Amino acid sequence: MIKIFRTGDIDIACWINPAGFGTHPLSLVFIHGSGSDHTGWSYQYSGLQKQFNIIAVDLPGHGSSTGSGENDVETYCLWIKKLLAVLQITKPVLIGHSLGAAMAMKFALLYPGEVSGIVPVGGGLKMPVNPDLLAGLKINPSIALDMMSKFSVAKENRPKLLDALRQSMSAVNIDVLHGDLSACDKLDLTADIGKINTPAQVICGLDDKMTPPDLARQIAAGIPGAKLCLIAGAGHMVMLEKPEEFNKAVEEFASAIS
Repeated sequence: MIKIFRTGDIDIACWINPAGFGTHPLSLVFIHGSGSDHTGWSYQYSGLQKQFNIIAVDLPGHGSSTGSGENDVETYCLWIKKLLAVLQITKPVLIGHSLGAAMAMKFALLYPGEVSGIVPVGGGLKMPVNPDLLAGLKINPSIALDMMSKFSVAKENRPKLLDALRQSMSAVNIDVLHGDLSACDKLDLTADIGKINTPAQVICGLDDKMTPPDLARQIAAGIPGAKLCLIAGAGHMVMLEKPEEFNKAVEEFASAIS
């Protein structure tokens, strides 16, 4: 169910367990990607809510949250830190997709010891954004959004997912999305990735065209002891394209550290 939590001077919307929230020993915090919201994790909170406390966040300016969004990863991380304090959640596992993957890694660097683990999904140490895409969002957003939707899923999964993804993207605030992508574009964790000392499970679709598997391999190689899961038949939206395989990887990782 969706609940609203006053966090600083804005309202942050989260999907949490409709029953039993706070009763499980470990909490999973799901952080969506650029221009998205908590609904990108619908297969995860439906599949994992019986074992874990689930918090699927709408970042500021996204979904049902107020605010205007941010344009750097560190500021977004501060919002997550504030939200966790409001929720009285300690040492969760941060599971982040794309922009959210960047946030999960950056959070572990900024606030070591405050997470039990991280799961970067479809991320990279650097996440450069095509400048034509950034410009296109301002000039002809419908074309840019259509391109983003198309390349977010593996070709074989487009018949079942592309229309819904296009519809979801059509509701995006273009300025917020531009800020999200700018945050990704500025990211550079290459010098610091080895300083992450929390357990990590890196996940990527083998057919990811937006953040290719080699980027996931670099993350896993950089974080001491990190595990790598590459899921066949999935693109950038791996958690929607192959939810059973994705959930299995998350459940095994989280259960091992709970």
